[in-house]
Amino acid sequence: PVMTTYLESVSGVEDGGRTGLTTLVTSAMFILMLLLTPVALMIPPVATGPVLTYIGLQMLGAMQNIHYDDMTEAIPAFIAVAMTVFTNNIANGLSLSVLCYVLLKVAAGKAKEVHPAMYGLSAFLVYYLSTLIS
Repeated sequence: PVMTTYLESVSGVEDGGRTGLTTLVTSAMFILMLLLTPVALMIPPVATGPVLTYIGLQMLGAMQNIHYDDMTEAIPAFIAVAMTVFTNNIANGLSLSVLCYVLLKVAAGKAKEVHPAMYGLSAFLVYYLSTLIS
């Protein structure tokens, strides 16, 4: 749910919503959705599969912007896609790819290329991923 909210927020900003009104409308829609959740749960996963496949194909378009000559950029991108597919969870794929990105940059001696916030985020992601294992 958290990752979905983040992705919806990003798509709203990308479409031009940069004010607080966008957030308020999104919040109101989430509250209204609570009333419709039982109806939405009646839709079988088989019916949502094709839509998710289409969304995934659209997301792959961003893969052309990756610098494949730099393995510290290419490997985390691959992990994001592969682990999202294998775990059926975009949060797991992104979490693993962010950790891989930070580790590879540090190991390659490019630690200055990593934003300081990524180090803090990595600590939380280690905790998040450890809760999945246990």
